[in-house]
Amino acid sequence: MTDTAPLFRPLSLDSITLANRIVMAPLTRGRSGVDRIPNELMREHYVQRAGAGLIITEATSISEQGLGWDQSPGIYNQAQVEGWRKVVEGVHAAGGKIFLQLWHVGRASHPDFQPDGQLPVSSSAVQPAGEIHTPLGKKPYVTPRALELSEIPGLIQTYVAATERAKAAGFDGVEVHTANGYLLDQFLRDGVNQRQDAYGGSLENRSRLVLEVVDAVVKAWCANRVGVRFSPLNTFNDITDSNPIATFTYAAEKLNDFGLAYLHVMEPIVREHMMYAEGEPVAPQIRKVFTGPLMLNGGYDAITGAKAIASGAADFISYGIPFIANPDLPERYRQDLPLNQPNFDTFYTHEAEGYTDYPFAAPVST
Repeated sequence: MTDTAPLFRPLSLDSITLANRIVMAPLTRGRSGVDRIPNELMREHYVQRAGAGLIITEATSISEQGLGWDQSPGIYNQAQVEGWRKVVEGVHAAGGKIFLQLWHVGRASHPDFQPDGQLPVSSSAVQPAGEIHTPLGKKPYVTPRALELSEIPGLIQTYVAATERAKAAGFDGVEVHTANGYLLDQFLRDGVNQRQDAYGGSLENRSRLVLEVVDAVVKAWCANRVGVRFSPLNTFNDITDSNPIATFTYAAEKLNDFGLAYLHVMEPIVREHMMYAEGEPVAPQIRKVFTGPLMLNGGYDAITGAKAIASGAADFISYGIPFIANPDLPERYRQDLPLNQPNFDTFYTHEAEGYTDYPFAAPVST
């Protein structure tokens, strides 16, 4: 057995079997155009990477209210469904599996993105620090509007509708984005959530919306077609929590009730990672309480990923930047081939350069 052999063991997610344990992490790239309809360039990009055991798409907006990134895709109209269908069909024809990541950015938006220039929404009216790239240029974040209790059932229904559209597009499942300082994370973490009602204060209350969304999404499809993503220590989008171990182990334990396909935890293990944060690691504590498949993400390479699986710390590993630069990443790991280096300048541009033009490795003769 080679050092990387654990990465190449198949993994069953109940009704879905993954050919390997190398997952393509969700990667926002801004290639869908201003209409936010998945296109041929995106289809090519994902098909190139179909050797992953599972692809998780870039974050995909569930509604116009959920928008906050220039030229990111949506799943809130029929044209977007049809665009995604072509992507999914291509990935399936290439032998891959693919989940859609459901995204509402909450306060990480700006009136420039919002219908009729309205304020973005969040758990509480707390302005994030920093600036945002809007369609009209770089601007400071604004103070969001706190969602009213009466609006929450409608919000949950947008997740249901997006799930139903993902199913209609042929996806293998969906991932509920509860990470990186976006809307559901803004309810879960007390650095933003200052509510005094049933959705704020206690761990039970701050977890309520996440669990209600997951419950609704599971009912709209089925549990083994639904994953959830957390980022317990991540401070991206100016978000914090006073006790991330308590918050995220509580939420993870509650997710056991659903029998999910997986829980995906983004917690970088190397300081060089762009989202590395100080603090006691939370993923090992989540592993103790979450009984389903656990996916880890954050600076892993072939060796550290294989070790995490072999040790029982994870069931599979998702890779982000390595997949940007290496469409054939699993085969490079299998054969211990050199990796292409990523071009950071093209991560968030809108063209093929730095997206579909990274070379595949030459086959190794045997």
